[in-house]
Amino acid sequence: MTTTQLDLKGRDFVALADYTQEEIYALIHDAIELKQLQKAGTPSQPLKGKSLAMIFEKSSTRTRVSFEVGMFQLGGTALFLSKNDIQIGRGETISDTAQTLSRYVDGIMIRTFAHSTVIDLARSATVPVINGLSDLNHPCQALADYMTAYEKKGKLEGLKIAYIGDGNNMAHSLMMGAAKLGMHIAVATPEGYGPDSDVIKQSKEQAELYGAAITLTSDPQEAAADADFIYTDVWASMGFESEQEKREKAFKNFQVNESLVKYAKSDYLFMHCLPAHRGEEVSEGIIDGPHSVVFDEAENRLHAQKAIMAAIMRD
Repeated sequence: MTTTQLDLKGRDFVALADYTQEEIYALIHDAIELKQLQKAGTPSQPLKGKSLAMIFEKSSTRTRVSFEVGMFQLGGTALFLSKNDIQIGRGETISDTAQTLSRYVDGIMIRTFAHSTVIDLARSATVPVINGLSDLNHPCQALADYMTAYEKKGKLEGLKIAYIGDGNNMAHSLMMGAAKLGMHIAVATPEGYGPDSDVIKQSKEQAELYGAAITLTSDPQEAAADADFIYTDVWASMGFESEQEKREKAFKNFQVNESLVKYAKSDYLFMHCLPAHRGEEVSEGIIDGPHSVVFDEAENRLHAQKAIMAAIMRD
């Protein structure tokens, strides 16, 4: 395997904001190479003998399976730790948990609610920490998304992605990723559901550096106009289930459907981080139609995360 020539050993992977354009592209290329090797049946085990602790305060299908299988394919071992399996669920501090796990394992992945939990874990751990999801960012998913986009289009710079829906952690990571990669992104959200103001500021600063454009609007048609990719997410993410009915009313005009995609380019691709609620944020005909690449994205979680782990956990 040809790993990235950049020095990423020991780095945390908390947010795409922490990585340069060169580093993100290197991870994408490494992920594609690891995928090709896996498809060819050629073992690549740079993490042989190493272990990853996986802390889950939020349940997941794709995150758990992709990290666990990914570590196995890289030659290592992954340990699933729910909040009920470790003392963090009984009041042990994040710092004590981080310092203890660092004596046992070579890396820690956490999927949690508060982004501050990830920050505190990374600050106290002496091994790399990977953000498997927090309420502010979902960098592993965004890396897999842009890996998928690169595979499908052969380039990223200058292309446009339209994000329609909730200005959540997914929108945040896509915005920062687009800015870093020189892509144009238009984010359409209902009033009151826009992205975090600090993330907007940081993303626009990066966009200026890399020739990208960030558009914020409350008009889904404006966002979708001439888009190469149309992306959406559930209207009520995990932790917001109690707002489901309220959000359905607020987002009723933000469904990605056959009418909306007419504004995009004829060869647009539809993207979704999954799980999806057909009939809510996306129509069945779109997510299950010929333009959809949602399962390619899901598959690429495995390869993108393998690239991350290989780069930051290798000797």
